[in-house]
Amino acid sequence: MKKLIVFFGLFLGLFAVFNQQVFAFDIVPQFVSMVYTNTLGLYQAPSEIVLYQEPDENSQVLDTIKWEKGVIDPNTVNAQDLFVVYLPEKNLGFMAVMDENENWVQVVYNNSTGDTGWIKKDDPYRFLTWINFYNIYARKYGLKMLEGATDDIKNIHVGPDEYSKVVGTVNMPQKINLHAIKGNWALVSVFDIDRRSKTGYIRWRSDEGVKYFFPDIQ
Repeated sequence: MKKLIVFFGLFLGLFAVFNQQVFAFDIVPQFVSMVYTNTLGLYQAPSEIVLYQEPDENSQVLDTIKWEKGVIDPNTVNAQDLFVVYLPEKNLGFMAVMDENENWVQVVYNNSTGDTGWIKKDDPYRFLTWINFYNIYARKYGLKMLEGATDDIKNIHVGPDEYSKVVGTVNMPQKINLHAIKGNWALVSVFDIDRRSKTGYIRWRSDEGVKYFFPDIQ
């Protein structure tokens, strides 16, 4: 009987670990959304996230969250609420940034409620403005057009101006390579399903910060 109880306990433990891995899926924006329009960029979360009410170590600690390889502690924290981009296999998690200074960064730690807290920076390179994030990850992986983008967003222009000549459209892109970013416009080469390359400028975000294209992180 004792052996049976021990075996059953081990089974439950393995089942819990298996379930944690099963539900540790990638999170990357798929749809045009207003959620992150007023954010400065993204912060690469450390393995232990200590959230303060103010940018001061003497202020109230709002929460402490630990995460690694798809396992989040406490397990009541939803990865979709915590991260904007979450790649558990790569051990990468990025949180939306509302404000920052030399030593601190204010992040959204619950995307559903909009709750924010301050993290003390342990590495100045963890914070990436949106343009820096795109320059790193879109250059590496390319861009993808988010679902819900209107037809005018699919236009490829000769210059970084909506009044410039349209030289093509993004139809069924197989690959969108980023060459440069100029403000809210991106110089890209688009390889559509017909395998013909079209080069020009696309509007990757609106003046208000709404994203139409996002790094195709895999």
